[in-house]
This record gives sequence, C-alpha cells and structure tokens, in this order.
Amino acid sequence: MLSLTEAAAGKVKELLDQEGRQDIALRVAVQPGGCSGLRYAMYLDDEVSEKDTTAEHHGVRVVIDRMSVPYLDQATIDFLDTLEASGFTIDNPMAQGSCACGHSFH
Repeated sequence: MLSLTEAAAGKVKELLDQEGRQDIALRVAVQPGGCSGLRYAMYLDDEVSEKDTTAEHHGVRVVIDRMSVPYLDQATIDFLDTLEASGFTIDNPMAQGSCACGHSFH
C-alpha cells in the first residue's frame, strides 16, 4: 500500500478542516491519460466502496480503488512548500518512466 508522509497528511488534514467534514477520505487513483499513458488523480471523496483498499496514515484515511492498487503499491505521497514548488508529489518506484511534468507515468 502506498504511504503518506507527515507533511502530506498535515496538508490533507488542513483541507479536511476547510471542508468541515471528517467522513471524507483521500482517494488516490491511476487513470488513463497524460503524456506518458497513465496519470495520477488525488481528491477528497466521501464515497468509499467495500471493493476499495483503505489504510490510515498519520490520522488520514487513504482509499485506493482495486484497479489502481498494483500501480501504487510502493508509492509515497509527500507535500512540498518551497520557493521553487508547492504541492503534492508522488514518488513511485513502480513507474517505469515518467514525463517532465511529473503527473504522468508508464
């Protein structure tokens, strides 16, 4: 299962506080598209199926659909906030290659 760093979990908690709901999970998925064939998707989701894989990291519930699990098995989600970049990043050793944008892989 993928992991979430403390920095990423902290940012997700901020987003959950803004929503005012604690029943929402962070959904991470792999979808067709992007310049390398597959792209990552992350969003807050209140619909969790029993077919989803669920785990908790630093107090944040993370949900992955069954089809995306093999692509994200060893991935790590982090959150950067520097002068050069700000946002979530995904380090995925399962990806065979990626594009320059960092949001797509194969």
